Amino acid sequence: MKKSILLLFSLFLTLQTGHSQKTKAKQLDAMIVQGMSDWQVPGLVTVVVKDGEVAFQKAYGVKNLESKAPVDEHTLFTMASTTKAIVCQALGILVDQGKLKWTDKVRDHLPYFKLSDPYITEEARVQDLLTHNLGINQADLLWALDSVSTRATLDRFALSEKGYPMRAGFDYNNVMYAVAGEVIQAVSGQHWTKFVTENIFKPVGMNDATAKSADIFKKGNYTTPYLNDMDDGIVQVDYNLSDQIGAAGMIWASLSDVTNYLQYLENDAIVGTDTILTKKTFDYLFKPHAFVTDASFYPTQQLTKPHWKTYGLGWFQHDYRGEKLDFHTGSLGGLIAICGIMRDKNTAVYVFANMDHAELRHAIMYKAMDLFAFDDNSRDWHQEIFDLYSKFKEQQKEYVEKMRADRAKDTQPTLELAQYEGEYTHPMLGKAVVKISETGLEVDFNNFLKTPTYHWQYNTFMSTKDNPYRAEIDFNFLIGSDGKVEAFEAFGEKFKKTN
Repeated sequence: MKKSILLLFSLFLTLQTGHSQKTKAKQLDAMIVQGMSDWQVPGLVTVVVKDGEVAFQKAYGVKNLESKAPVDEHTLFTMASTTKAIVCQALGILVDQGKLKWTDKVRDHLPYFKLSDPYITEEARVQDLLTHNLGINQADLLWALDSVSTRATLDRFALSEKGYPMRAGFDYNNVMYAVAGEVIQAVSGQHWTKFVTENIFKPVGMNDATAKSADIFKKGNYTTPYLNDMDDGIVQVDYNLSDQIGAAGMIWASLSDVTNYLQYLENDAIVGTDTILTKKTFDYLFKPHAFVTDASFYPTQQLTKPHWKTYGLGWFQHDYRGEKLDFHTGSLGGLIAICGIMRDKNTAVYVFANMDHAELRHAIMYKAMDLFAFDDNSRDWHQEIFDLYSKFKEQQKEYVEKMRADRAKDTQPTLELAQYEGEYTHPMLGKAVVKISETGLEVDFNNFLKTPTYHWQYNTFMSTKDNPYRAEIDFNFLIGSDGKVEAFEAFGEKFKKTN
């Protein structure tokens, strides 16, 4: 009799748990549907893994607004900067193989490695490449304005200036992860893309994933990037295929892939009978390795109010409801991602979407944690985050409107347009060619990023949005004492005229 009662009680608990999970799934689904409508997200996928099992998994919307082709579990989205955690795991595999130490000097593996500060060059350790606190200023313009090889990019990066003493600050730095990719190749003998494919993708079951973004077109089932433009509404934007800094954020993966990936993470890097990383090394990835300053952290901290903020190896970290949350976002021209894991609560979540900076991703992550880790549905994360970012959007709109209102009307350039033409150079960022165009002047950076401009005021020209980033860029031309153009300023950098 006692045994029968225990069996009935066990069955009752199982049914109750199943009912609870279904209720939580409906609650999360309802928020996502509402959020996609408010954020105007074309397509999105979400997966939640709890105690090693898939608690929620769903694909929403379309991968292309024109074709209306639906998103499915094998549709590729960019992992963007959530790639970084995988690169750190790849280095961890080499640590476990005894081929690498986190404290190895970078130059021991890459003799050509050079930074603008000699001391930091010599003392930089492999781990320093991953923690954004080495002391060298970020230089994302290197890959935004050109498409040279990884080695050429790193050679130019040697001119990026020191921003603060070594390990005494925090400045998010994508290019350092490109260096980490080169370390993987130097130590393993394989390009980092091949190494992660063989050592992580295959054993984990990430069968759709590709570590080279340019390969998505061969795969066929991939999403289209979109942006909600202040003036033009939802517009398609160009794909960012900057594989020269691929280890910083160019892996593409599907819902199916990240479902298996989250289960692998929750199981401490064990897949079946295969141990991908030792427990010691896997735990080390999630230890806090650098403090994150307020200016470097996410605006959602206004809502989560963390007591501490750190960075592990490929993970932002903060306290949430008394527990440690490891997470990372990814943003890449019209596409977004977020991955979060609360290891002590055995709860993990991944989100992909094809709308630029749709911060619904944060709402989904925190809502999933509330529901599946804390059994709490009391907080309307979507509305809170939507309201928070709506304020930012309104501030941006006001800034643009003020800039347009403050424009000096009826001014003329000092010189004839032909005198602005020519070649301009920047020691780190390369070459820009300026030519007369239909609208005014055209600026072509490194035969890679080309944008037409129109006269704005005095000797300043403003780009149209007819460029891959749909960005309005102001070009301020400087006239020398001889009455000739000597340089232009853009992005806070000066390009000097050479002819």
